[in-house]
Amino acid sequence: MRQGHKKLYAALTLGAALSIGSYANAQAPSNELLIGGLVPITGAGSPYGGNMLKAMEIAVEEVNQAGGMAGRSLRLITEDSQTQPQAAVLAAKKLIEINHVQAILGTWASGVTLAVLPLTDAADIIEMNVSGAPAISELDKKDLVWRFQATNDRFGRAFAEIAEKNGYKRPATMAFNNASGRGNTDGFIKAWKEKGGEVLTNVVYEPNRSSYRSELQQVLATNPDVIVMGSYLPDTTIILREWFQSGAENAWIIPGWAANPELVQALGEAATEGIISVDTVSNTNADSYKDLSERYRKATNTELADNVYAAMTYDMVISLALAAQKAGPDATPQQISNQIRAVSNPEGTKVYSFAEGKALLDQGQEIDYEGASSRLNFDEYGDSNPDFGVYVIKKGQFDRVDTVSLD
Repeated sequence: MRQGHKKLYAALTLGAALSIGSYANAQAPSNELLIGGLVPITGAGSPYGGNMLKAMEIAVEEVNQAGGMAGRSLRLITEDSQTQPQAAVLAAKKLIEINHVQAILGTWASGVTLAVLPLTDAADIIEMNVSGAPAISELDKKDLVWRFQATNDRFGRAFAEIAEKNGYKRPATMAFNNASGRGNTDGFIKAWKEKGGEVLTNVVYEPNRSSYRSELQQVLATNPDVIVMGSYLPDTTIILREWFQSGAENAWIIPGWAANPELVQALGEAATEGIISVDTVSNTNADSYKDLSERYRKATNTELADNVYAAMTYDMVISLALAAQKAGPDATPQQISNQIRAVSNPEGTKVYSFAEGKALLDQGQEIDYEGASSRLNFDEYGDSNPDFGVYVIKKGQFDRVDTVSLD
């Protein structure tokens, strides 16, 4: 773990422990399991947050219509993380201290999740996220943290596979200076070097700048054939605008949360033509995905394929509910968390909905919930294993050209 992460975690943990105090073991009503949805309604994650919340609501309704879990119903209480660590901490404190939730679901952006983790850890409650920083796995000592997104390290490995397949030989990297951005490019650099390659330069830039021209020129001076990014939409928009104005002709590999339709809308077709966008892809062949897709379309008037995080937050609720069913009446958050792998990993009978899984659990059978977002075969760190979709932007449209699996 980086020294900075250790210091940040230690400081936040101390503050959380002092603040939460007697709330740490607060219990919800025995007939109700309270969960907090902490999603990015505003800020950099706002293109996704509203419908992430809608997917949670769909899942809660599904669970309650099936009779709930082991005598308990689900109730969702929501807060806006604002895609900012400080705001997320305040929202998480409210969920824990005032609402007494037993799980916080949906944190987006690694900085947000890393800031919230000390609070959930001190309160001994479950935390589920769509963040990629490797440090998240390292900091989970109680097996209460579950990641439904690929780690940034896995993203970096996928970037390296894609760069190799496309024949690039001279990569450089640019990273937003936070755990997620650096994690993407660090993962790429490590994987690229393992392939025997060399990375020309690795430039880390600061947030909230009106221009990144000097950092971009530093990268372009090395004459890369591809630039691999660890970035968000606002900074990517600025960098690509300045790159297009420079007349440089290198390729780009960018994470999908930054290279998305909003980027094309902001910059136009010419500036975004040929960009490679990489994001995890949902488990589209699973019945869970097909069923959710229909309900999601009716609820949001949008397509589930346009928001991979919505499928993840849906799966958070269903996985948690199935684990609560298996754990039994009045189970603590730790006891529920202890059952998440048991209801999600092989060798049980594959199920694709809460009702289907609940029925088999009631019969004493083992189950393997196949999620809408991925197969959800969690490893020892609580990390899932989604595949990656590779898209090329052509005339403003995203053309899926490949799928990369790291299993």
